[in-house]
Amino acid sequence: MSHQHFTLLKTTNSARAGELNTPHGRVLTPVFLPVGSQATVKTLTPDDIKSLGFDMLLANTYHLYLRPGIDVIKNLGGLHRFMVWDGAILTDSGGYQVFSLSPLCKISDEGAKFRSHIDGSEHFLTPELAVQYQEALGADIIMVLDECTAYGDSRKKVQQAMERTHRWAERCHKAKTNNNQALYAIVQGGMFPDLRQASAEYLKKLDFPGYAIGGLSVGEPKDVTLPLIEQTDALLPQDKPRYLMGVGAPEDLVEGVARGIDIFDCALPTRVARNGALFTRKGRINIRRAAYSKMDSPIDPSCDCYTCRTFSAAYVSHLFRSEELLGLRLATIHNLRFIRNLMNDIRKSIMDGTFQSFREDFLALYHTTNEQTRVEQKGRWLKGRGNQVT
Repeated sequence: MSHQHFTLLKTTNSARAGELNTPHGRVLTPVFLPVGSQATVKTLTPDDIKSLGFDMLLANTYHLYLRPGIDVIKNLGGLHRFMVWDGAILTDSGGYQVFSLSPLCKISDEGAKFRSHIDGSEHFLTPELAVQYQEALGADIIMVLDECTAYGDSRKKVQQAMERTHRWAERCHKAKTNNNQALYAIVQGGMFPDLRQASAEYLKKLDFPGYAIGGLSVGEPKDVTLPLIEQTDALLPQDKPRYLMGVGAPEDLVEGVARGIDIFDCALPTRVARNGALFTRKGRINIRRAAYSKMDSPIDPSCDCYTCRTFSAAYVSHLFRSEELLGLRLATIHNLRFIRNLMNDIRKSIMDGTFQSFREDFLALYHTTNEQTRVEQKGRWLKGRGNQVT
């Protein structure tokens, strides 16, 4: 980008507070991006997203390429105008969806041949096309095309994918033409610390304006994830933003910030909301449980969202038990506001120099999902994504 893209304002140990400067406004970090895969955050309007306190969201190139088509969006004025969103947008390259959603995906050095999960039609995505599509969409931050691997893949397969990701990153760098967009590289290397180090060091030499950590939170235990985040993050440039892809559980946001992450995105807060799982400062609750069916108080008395200010837990429970669509909307509003408030509190504690005590207090109170259950649920979700769109 032609101006200073990222400014680091304060650090507390490894935790960082800064700001991203984009063509669509300033974004304070650390920041969580709601996921709007198909140019919409499910059940919410753009005004809802803005009123919840978000200045930036994520959209998905793969899904928009298939429907309604990149040219359709470009001819209608670009993604911001198409979805009537005046804040910043980050688009991913679509690589993860190509590898995880598409049947009969075939990878070569040239690119990825895949079939649409919608109608089976055949397509071919190259690094150059990934950049071209994202430039046409007009996002503020765009991503290189990378090759994703699965948890449990062999070292040989992971290393081959990492090296191809490096070659593709160079091609994306050369293909980029729009100076108003920031192109981020993606560090790969699977669960192998030495490969992570090699990837970070290689990509760092290419001098991208930002760096993402990919290939984590793909079904591995957290005691594997967290050390890899810490190790990778320490290798990345101090003056560039660090983006941890696909992570959004409240405890993971706190722990990610503690390890130096600036940007997060994940469909989890909105996806679990639609299944009746709601965040509170004491942990996640299932609003369908009988205990909430007669509760004449908010889901979380400390929450200032529209749902908690207006409705009882009993009413929201009733909506889910009756399969009323309003329940999905109210739950999504609550979870996203919870995440936004959490990120605001994290940033304030960094600026105040009190992040470590905030982290300890939060994690002491927040009851996390059982690790074995979490891994099993994640594995089932990854295995069964098929035609799902988050």
